[in-house]
Amino acid sequence: MADTKSSAPSTDGEPVILKGKSVVPGTVFAPVTWVTDRPELPGPDKTVAEGEREAEFEAFTRAVDTVSGRLSARAATVEGNARQVLEATVAIAKDRAWAKKVRKSVNAGQTNVYAVKQATDDFVEMFLKAGGVMAERVTDLMDVRDRVIAELRGEPEPGIPDVDSPHVLFADDLAPADTATLDPELIVAVVTEKGGATSHTAIIARQLDIPCIVAIGVNLRSIAAETEVLVDAAVGTVETGVDPADVEKRVAAAAELASKVRGWHGPAETADGHRVQLLANVQDGAAARQAAESVAEGIGLFRTELGFLSETTEPSVEEQADRYAEVLSAFPEGKVVIRTLDAGSDKPVPYVMAESEENPALGVRGLRIARTNQELLERQLDGIALALKKSGREESSAQTWVMAPMVATVYEAQWFAALCHERGLVAGAMIEVPAAALMADKMMPYLDFVSIGTNDLTQYTMAADRMSASLAHLTDPWQPAVLRLVHTTCRAGAVTRTAVGVCGEAAADPILACVLAGLGVTSLSAAPPALAAVGAQLGEIDFAVCREMAAAALDADGAEEAKTAAAAVLGL
Repeated sequence: MADTKSSAPSTDGEPVILKGKSVVPGTVFAPVTWVTDRPELPGPDKTVAEGEREAEFEAFTRAVDTVSGRLSARAATVEGNARQVLEATVAIAKDRAWAKKVRKSVNAGQTNVYAVKQATDDFVEMFLKAGGVMAERVTDLMDVRDRVIAELRGEPEPGIPDVDSPHVLFADDLAPADTATLDPELIVAVVTEKGGATSHTAIIARQLDIPCIVAIGVNLRSIAAETEVLVDAAVGTVETGVDPADVEKRVAAAAELASKVRGWHGPAETADGHRVQLLANVQDGAAARQAAESVAEGIGLFRTELGFLSETTEPSVEEQADRYAEVLSAFPEGKVVIRTLDAGSDKPVPYVMAESEENPALGVRGLRIARTNQELLERQLDGIALALKKSGREESSAQTWVMAPMVATVYEAQWFAALCHERGLVAGAMIEVPAAALMADKMMPYLDFVSIGTNDLTQYTMAADRMSASLAHLTDPWQPAVLRLVHTTCRAGAVTRTAVGVCGEAAADPILACVLAGLGVTSLSAAPPALAAVGAQLGEIDFAVCREMAAAALDADGAEEAKTAAAAVLGL
């Protein structure tokens, strides 16, 4: 990881405006602090004598125990996503495959420090090739590497610097172990050179409600520590040299908006009464219970595969039912939308045993796995049906819907719906492949609902990896091409009276949420902390304004123009 602190030269008083990808809205003005230096990475060092190699490896295991112990202690002090992320980092530190690679290198005579670097490099290369969520784990891997190397050398642990007054934290990318323990009173905003909207940094920033911008690019390093910056995370900008009067005005306006958001409790509807259901994205029972304490009316995306990433054998129908029932029970009267396994590509579930592919994002993932292993899908559907009985929802009026990821053809929609209907389940499909949006009118007669996954829909529409910071301008859900596919889907839904939701990151953007409502989206599902801002914004305007914003965005030439045009309708 780059030494971002020392590579941030002075701006010499020249005003700077940088733009990245907004993750958590908010406007703050404070001086910059950069992450503490990471250890210098070693090159090939001396050869360790054969008789000393066992001791060399034992020193590595002690360092791992120390690092994982510190991380576990931090995990015990936090809750929710922050705890889960820290526990996942502990699992990386204790990963047996990683330790096995280190042992192999040490046995070949390398020092433990260089063996740690080499083993990590191998995994980084593998994860980057997989892309998506796996690529996001590269930051986690390098963080563990740096902590272990620092421990082996007797150096201070890298990470968040100590500050005694509010600062904006700058980093090339932020390790989840550090993000999870940020103090929002002292770190009032986070800005990173790299990263994406679904990275661990973004996930935890949403939970902590810290204004956050990612994918700024290398120019972030032009801003030195202690430079005062205005961070406007609503639009994704970082500015220096801003007029004090303008700073005061913009910060005050953001504070007024934040006050409105804190006072909003739902339900979500426009000023003239047009309802838009606000739902939560969750991955397990703990997250579902947290969502139940928020303004969420239910769950719009239960990512079932995230509970199985470490499973080496397929859980039984009964075991699956118990996990699903835990989520269903969090909303006994609310809607819950369950996504069947979105395994493959960047989310390899070991027991699925998917083959290695040259381009996994375009390979056998999601529903496609079931084409050659239908029994796997059927057992999951059986588990969901059993979970309805266990949670008492089978006899209640609560809605439980089930949808398949990566549906691309009419045949797939028909096939999946038939399997669901055989079990008395409400059947839907993810619209995340452009072909599905274009064929929505043909699919919907077989389906009870659809949910648009804007993350993958944007990636596939723009032919750009959604985790590439250099392509963030393309992987923006404001792209008119993406919005036109959403519009196409909504028009088909209006004709067939099929509910159309959005469960991608686009649903967390208050302004874009208004556009989506204007396009015909009936529900929005996002991280729970983002929902109140969406509901508050919808409540400020009539539905006709949403439709006017949608028309303006559809007619734009690009993502920035679409956002500007929609905001102009609101007078922003």
